[in-house]
Amino acid sequence: MFPKPVPQLFPNTYAYETQPMVKATGFREYDARWLFGKEINLMGIQALGMGLGALLREMGVKPELVTGHDYRGYSSSIKYALITGLMSAGVKVHDIGLALSPMAYFAQFDLDVPAVAMVTASHNDNGWTGVKMGAQRPVTFGPDEMGRLRDIVLGGHFTYAEGGSYHYVDGFRERYIADLVNRPRIKRKLRVVAACGNGTAGAFAPEVLERLGCEVIPLDVELDHSFPRYNPNPEDMEMLHAMAEKVREVGADIGLGFDGDGDRCGVVDNEGEEIFADKIGVMLARDLSKLHPGATFVVDVKSTGLFATDPELIARQVKADYWKTGHSYIKRRVTDLKALAGFEKSGHFFFNNPIGRGYDDGVLTAIHVIEMLDRNPDKSMADLYRALPKTWGSPTMAPHCDDEVKYGIVDKVVKRFEAMQARGDLITGQPIRDLVTVNGVRVTAQDGTWGLVRASSNKPELVVVVESPVSEARMREMFRAVDDVLREHPEVGAYNQTI
Repeated sequence: MFPKPVPQLFPNTYAYETQPMVKATGFREYDARWLFGKEINLMGIQALGMGLGALLREMGVKPELVTGHDYRGYSSSIKYALITGLMSAGVKVHDIGLALSPMAYFAQFDLDVPAVAMVTASHNDNGWTGVKMGAQRPVTFGPDEMGRLRDIVLGGHFTYAEGGSYHYVDGFRERYIADLVNRPRIKRKLRVVAACGNGTAGAFAPEVLERLGCEVIPLDVELDHSFPRYNPNPEDMEMLHAMAEKVREVGADIGLGFDGDGDRCGVVDNEGEEIFADKIGVMLARDLSKLHPGATFVVDVKSTGLFATDPELIARQVKADYWKTGHSYIKRRVTDLKALAGFEKSGHFFFNNPIGRGYDDGVLTAIHVIEMLDRNPDKSMADLYRALPKTWGSPTMAPHCDDEVKYGIVDKVVKRFEAMQARGDLITGQPIRDLVTVNGVRVTAQDGTWGLVRASSNKPELVVVVESPVSEARMREMFRAVDDVLREHPEVGAYNQTI
């Protein structure tokens, strides 16, 4: 009988090598993330595989699964421990090797396999590991499935079954790339900086862009899991600054940046202006709504208000649906509403039928951006950006807050703003126009200036975003107002970046 997992063990001990260690907080809202060695060990990963196999059977899903791993020094060993657990639970495993997360999602369709478990910590610092899981393509697990998986694993409620097997799928990288480039080459001559932050996307994105007809200038595309320059996170200003510098240096038409597991994309225009992903979403919505009038776009609550107020989108009867932040939430919402696409401020974009399969793929996002430029041959990326109504928005800011308390803090912040609204209190000197509490709280003042506080789903942090359609000064006023509320709680620490 496999031992029941325990929450803490110490390396270089007998117990560490003979018992599974799994910290409960690693089971997050829509995927799993742990510090490898400190919060989970290899036997803990094996227990995760056994628990996932049990969950698939409980859900009535055929016990057959695709797996792959990102380019971290320990990801391959973690994947094989996961496979061992899955096979003991009677799961037939298809291993696609080194992969991007969207490549694993594609494999569910291409290999006709119902479930997926991709070993990746995405853009998290080296030392983190994780697994993105799903059993109903194209969607991935949400809180219900993750909560049930946690209970199975931590409770040791494993199911042993015969029939587990392992199959390595040779050459799947080529199948994935061939699917992406199975479209007309672009007619416009575009010089593209492809920035990969030394993450896994370096083995994929530059080749795809070249095969579609772009002149590619590579930036940090060598695979190096120590991430020597910066973490591959296109929402992080350090990566965006590096992209902008390279674009200006080589006179590129655009800079495209990819995160560690290739499911997100960030953009810098031809003038070196760093464009937050929600504004890229508005630009793509403008472009795609010309081809698909009346389309529905799902956007996360961190995103700009322009999806609901932009005159061009209104003229084409576009419907904007603001929903919970998180790739699993948006992906499921896109599927449920049969939306044309979904956009997250973090750079997760989801293109649905007929322009995608509904899952998030940073390389496909890059393709849609260059096709947008191809359809506007007389306009630069900067021209398209300047055509948007002006707003002043912040990057995604993340003050530290421990996993064990962050949701409780957010609940208190929500109640604080609800009480302010009920009393008729002002925020930044204006009445509160509305509150959106579908995911944390988004508080909007009378002039449309808004601020958001929510709990990060992946790290011990809160998430803070502010935007104003009026001025940069109003944006900063909203930040101070939101931060003043957060400072009422000593558990909230320093920001990773601020404005």
